[in-house]
Amino acid sequence: MLNIQLLWMPGPTEMIFILLAILLLFGGKKIPELMKGMGKGIKEFKDASKPEEDSKK
Repeated sequence: MLNIQLLWMPGPTEMIFILLAILLLFGGKKIPELMKGMGKGIKEFKDASKPEEDSKK
């Protein structure tokens, strides 16, 4: 099963092409805004998935 998973992982050349495509699609100024939004979304998801200890007290 490990060999099948490694087949689908992109190599360094593919990663460069993917990053260049993202840069061309969104532009250099928009990427930091997208990353900031993703970071906020991940933080909110982590906060929401934590059990609420305050309501149990």
